[in-house]
Amino acid sequence: CDNAKGLKAFYDAIKYGPNHLMVFGGVCATVTSIIAESLKGWNLVQLSFAATTPELADKKKYPYFFRTVPSDNAVNPAILKLLKHYKWKRVGTLTQDVQRFSEVRNDLTGVLYGEDIEISDTESFSNDPCTSVKKLKGNDVRIILGQFDEEMAVKVFCCAYDEEMYGSKYQWIIPGWYENLWWESWINSSQCLSKNLLTAMEGYIGVDFEPLSSKKTKTISGRTPQQYEKEYNDKRGDGQSSKFHGYAYDGIWVIAKTLQRAMKYLNSTNKHQKIEDFNYTNHKLGKIFLDAMNETNFVGVTGQVVFRNGERMGTIKFTQFQERKEVKVGEYNAVADELEIMNNSIRFQGLEPPKDKTIIQEELRKISLPLYSILSALTILGMIMASAFLFFNIKNRNQKLIKMSSPYMNNLIILGGMLSYASIFLFGLDGSFVSEKTFETLCTVRTWILTVGYTTAFGAMFAKTWRVHAIFKNVKMKKKIIKDQKLLVIVGGMLLIDLCILICWQVVDPLRRTVEKYNMEVCP
Repeated sequence: CDNAKGLKAFYDAIKYGPNHLMVFGGVCATVTSIIAESLKGWNLVQLSFAATTPELADKKKYPYFFRTVPSDNAVNPAILKLLKHYKWKRVGTLTQDVQRFSEVRNDLTGVLYGEDIEISDTESFSNDPCTSVKKLKGNDVRIILGQFDEEMAVKVFCCAYDEEMYGSKYQWIIPGWYENLWWESWINSSQCLSKNLLTAMEGYIGVDFEPLSSKKTKTISGRTPQQYEKEYNDKRGDGQSSKFHGYAYDGIWVIAKTLQRAMKYLNSTNKHQKIEDFNYTNHKLGKIFLDAMNETNFVGVTGQVVFRNGERMGTIKFTQFQERKEVKVGEYNAVADELEIMNNSIRFQGLEPPKDKTIIQEELRKISLPLYSILSALTILGMIMASAFLFFNIKNRNQKLIKMSSPYMNNLIILGGMLSYASIFLFGLDGSFVSEKTFETLCTVRTWILTVGYTTAFGAMFAKTWRVHAIFKNVKMKKKIIKDQKLLVIVGGMLLIDLCILICWQVVDPLRRTVEKYNMEVCP
């Protein structure tokens, strides 16, 4: 845009041309903003069909400025609606250090504030986005709201591929106004292979204003948007198309309806004054034009044309990159504040929409129930076998061979073994079977049972072995009798030592339940 030529043309028209009722146009943001700021001095209302810079929404600075095209900020309420639709409550932003993108990002922060949506990380970059992409990944950002141009988009997705920030776990939401096959123009300037770039791009969602309404209703001109588009293309021929043509067309209708309302108002209030009487110092007529434009409300080829503080309440479209092409998947109506997602049109890389963060589920590590069941069955068999031995030992205790083997000591060995068996049941009862308080009690009980069982069984076995040793180490081979009562005293002494240790342990430092945190693992 040539600022000097644009401003000169405007000021020449004001100085040398006839009195103008309104200013229609302004495409370049810099020229449009300068002209719009000065219009109050001439009582001129300006209507733009292509200036989308958010700066022009400041009504204190640009009170006479209107536009039929939505502002760049108009995508933010649509993004908010999309986030709510998929219940994404945690996002991150990645913004190119350019005023146009920074303004949209700042407005988005305001839109999301108070909506129970957390911006967990805000990253910006000038030329190399890879460091920012790494930070987003490090902060576990899964839903990324990007604001950057086509050249930077190629770099961003190359970095995303290198960091594996694509696929079923991630969702990129970026501007939707890029040219068709935009990546082909910039792929050579990156270090990325084309197939890798397309892999990372697959599934991104683009957000932009809708050039023409998709509704098939008749507009104020009597044509449907589809009929208008056909007639426009027929008359355009091979000429280059602009996505703003529908907004320019509706802009002419806005001016016509504004002048019509102003004429009706003048006819009903002051029959001696006409719109032709307007001049740059006529504040009254300028205010009438301003109020008449604020009342605009009709159905145009770009949808319902309504202004709110001079800003167009338009329709925002959502597209998704699917197999190397943009596919429209939904739209947001700003007038009705409604989001419409087309049935089965959005293709997520996984079976469901990505989660907005890594979901950490605390899971109690517990004894495998099948394993516990198998060991319990084996333990029961062992106890049955031990009971059978005990019964056999008691029943045949007076038989010579049994009597010679010290049946009382054998019974102690069997009882100690049965206590040790019983501890297996208690060691298998973890937090999935019993409460925290019961678990602490079980910790103590199973320790006592296993200790007493082990000492009883191996103590009796040791006592019998000691007796054999004491008899056969007798060099003189004198007759030596060591009765079972003495062996019982030995076992009792061992148990007494155990009981002293266990009681002191219980009094001084009883067992407590503690929770041990393990390293995080990927859910299978």
